Amino acid sequence: MSELERLVLLAEDQLTEYSTDARKLEKLRQKIALSVPYSQQRQIKETLLAEMPTDPISQLIMKQRQTVALPFWGIAGLGLLLGISFMQPLDLLATAVGGAIAVGVQRRGWKLEARQLLINTLEDMESRIQNAQKTP
Repeated sequence: MSELERLVLLAEDQLTEYSTDARKLEKLRQKIALSVPYSQQRQIKETLLAEMPTDPISQLIMKQRQTVALPFWGIAGLGLLLGISFMQPLDLLATAVGGAIAVGVQRRGWKLEARQLLINTLEDMESRIQNAQKTP
């Protein structure tokens, strides 16, 4: 597992906790500062910035993954309801397809949000280092 993958997993772990974004940044900053040298932090940040998608759909999924996935959950539920009530196996296909798309959207949004949290943390660390060097 590369250092980037390990840091993304740390960021995903922080997303699971119910706390403010500032607290998530602080906890992640402490973990990164102890385990990753500064030069490697900059390389990881550059890699993350290069890999982050810039298209509007990915941005929407990153910021509002629940909202984007909601219609697909609705399709899955409606397919299940109609498939059971009318004994139509074809409607159950809508359940599988809608559910799979909804889970895929949720997973992609989760990964993008974790990467964005990691970028924000690395930028925060970099700005703190620069501020510390300016003030004697």
